[in-house]
Amino acid sequence: MHTLGQVLVALVALIHVYVVLLEMVLWRTPRGRAAFGTTPEFAESTATLALNQGLYNGFLVAGLVWGLLASGDLQRQVETFFLACVAVAGLVGALTVSRRILLVQTVPAVLALAVVLASR
Repeated sequence: MHTLGQVLVALVALIHVYVVLLEMVLWRTPRGRAAFGTTPEFAESTATLALNQGLYNGFLVAGLVWGLLASGDLQRQVETFFLACVAVAGLVGALTVSRRILLVQTVPAVLALAVVLASR
């Protein structure tokens, strides 16, 4: 069960690596605009906001990786905290931006959190 939890934490981290790339690097590109359903004009006018948002998602990645590299009680505490942060951010995103965020961000984080908590 512990291994499954670590795989799920890594999956959540990888999802957020992709989000970081979309927001910080690909925001103005056709791929970035398609992912978020934006126009070229909107992407251009919000690029600095997306860069900032991508940085925050990068902090989530860093925390999840920290959890994966930690051991013992620290591992569980760090993973629990950062998975909860991802889940809450996903809920806010689903309420304010798109319900799709619930499936992409919140559901994987909640599943990983459930397994991490159940595995110890």
